[in-house]
Amino acid sequence: MRFATTALGRLYALPRQLPATLAALLLPTLALADPVQIPGPAGPLEAERVAVPGAAHALVIIPGSGPTDRDGNSPGLGMGSDTLRLLAEGLAAEGVASLRIDKRGFFGSEGAIADPNDVTIAAYAEDARAWVREAADLAPCVWLAGHSEGGLVALAAAQDPPEALCGLILMAAPGRPLGRIMLEQVEANPANAPILEEMRGLIEGLEAGQTRDPATVSAPLQALFTEGQQRYMIDLFAQDPAALARGWDGPALIVQGDADLQITPRDAEVLAQAMPQARHLPLPGGTHLLKEDVAGQPFATYTDPSLPLHPALVPGIADFLAEVE
Repeated sequence: MRFATTALGRLYALPRQLPATLAALLLPTLALADPVQIPGPAGPLEAERVAVPGAAHALVIIPGSGPTDRDGNSPGLGMGSDTLRLLAEGLAAEGVASLRIDKRGFFGSEGAIADPNDVTIAAYAEDARAWVREAADLAPCVWLAGHSEGGLVALAAAQDPPEALCGLILMAAPGRPLGRIMLEQVEANPANAPILEEMRGLIEGLEAGQTRDPATVSAPLQALFTEGQQRYMIDLFAQDPAALARGWDGPALIVQGDADLQITPRDAEVLAQAMPQARHLPLPGGTHLLKEDVAGQPFATYTDPSLPLHPALVPGIADFLAEVE
């Protein structure tokens, strides 16, 4: 059962210089975007639907960790790249429909659960499967496209694939348990030396299923290791992406930039070994936000929505989809 949408669909703008007669001819093929809701645990889950008439493929786009919205932004953390919105719009121009989702407990899906930290990867995967079934109305072939932690969710959802699921698109997705990756990130930054031992102890404890009283955590780390977040990280760190990848033998595309400071090409290699059938789309100079680091300042891609996607991203995904038709 689908909830009624709360806003009128909008037409993507035509270039102003396009002749009116040609614009009229193209109108039936324009993408339409509007919010859509489906039932969640305690309230609706919401996504942005980009419908493309006649589309053969539709993507369910899953954002990364934490309070990241359907556009790929984390407003509360000062991060805004519009990566996922740009991806949906770019693919629409290639004839690919999409649903880019808000995770349960956040943004348009805020009312789906009372506590956004009271989640598991299995719960996120359940939602992803529900969105695949919804996306079947957009195109006969539906793909789970997960960014960063969203790639882990896509892998988990594919263990019990809905009928419409054609394959996976894993964008800057982890290939190893995220506790190990998180510790590597901390160790790689010399500025973290004062908190390194405490971080190591916290992460190793969570990997072993042990929480710590947040009041005993040093002030710089308390926001990261709240009671609810520790519960979630115990489940998150227990996930083995490579093991999940071995459980999917269908089509898959692994997208990875070599300027990614969070998920490295090593993770893409681990995923590729676990899924020998997968194709690999490298992004030379690509950052974690799937944009090109052109000035040696990869973190600029986290906060500047005017920066375009990596030039190889949309064409590479579109070509892959065309080849598997």
